[in-house]
Amino acid sequence: MAAITLEIAKKHLGMWLEAESQVAINQAYTIGGKSFTRANLGEIRKQVEYWGNKVTLLENTAKNKGRNRVYRIVPRDL
Repeated sequence: MAAITLEIAKKHLGMWLEAESQVAINQAYTIGGKSFTRANLGEIRKQVEYWGNKVTLLENTAKNKGRNRVYRIVPRDL
């Protein structure tokens, strides 16, 4: 599996946000005697949270040039 880039993550986040707005407008509808039901809103929100976290992680990684900054401080009593 190829690595997920920031652009791909933003694209997926946008798609899931669009899906959430469409489901919020109408969960189920009928056209010409056929009934259609959109995806579960709870599952869509889980995906929005996942892709939002992925975008944040990738943006922070790009900002810090791929390094996690951890500082260790040892207090000493002199």
